[in-house]
Amino acid sequence: MSGVVRLFVAAWPSADLLRQVALIPRPTEPGVRWVPERNWHITLRFIGDADVDTVTARLGTTELPRPVAHLGPGLEPLGRRQIVVPVEGVDELAQAVRSATSGLGELDRHRFRGHLTLARLQPNAHWTANGYQFEAEFEIGEIALVTSDLQATGAVYTTIARFPTT
Repeated sequence: MSGVVRLFVAAWPSADLLRQVALIPRPTEPGVRWVPERNWHITLRFIGDADVDTVTARLGTTELPRPVAHLGPGLEPLGRRQIVVPVEGVDELAQAVRSATSGLGELDRHRFRGHLTLARLQPNAHWTANGYQFEAEFEIGEIALVTSDLQATGAVYTTIARFPTT
């Protein structure tokens, strides 16, 4: 794939971690939209519209640290619109990605805060599972360059390149 598309850089959780996260209760509540399991990831940088070849070349020549991601100790809100599992231990990796892709796509508007998004909330939605305890960890052996295709049924993510961590 080449050309300008909507991109982000992510760490996909291990299969073992995905099984653990899948056990978290997902109550049905008005205004709460649970993220499909196939979309669970840790965003290291949202790039937005950028040239695939340029991003791939920069990430391909960047030394990427191999961290252990620590998730938890529980679920919490991120702003007013997301329910997440916080992720610690990935800041250095996220900084390497941000440095490598600096000047491409959108400006980084926020300080990096590692997390795995589980649900998105509509305005005034009430979520009752706040404080649910969850702890896990996994080693990030690679990162992925991912396209994000926004559709009426939700975002479709496709990994287009992988880069090993060292």
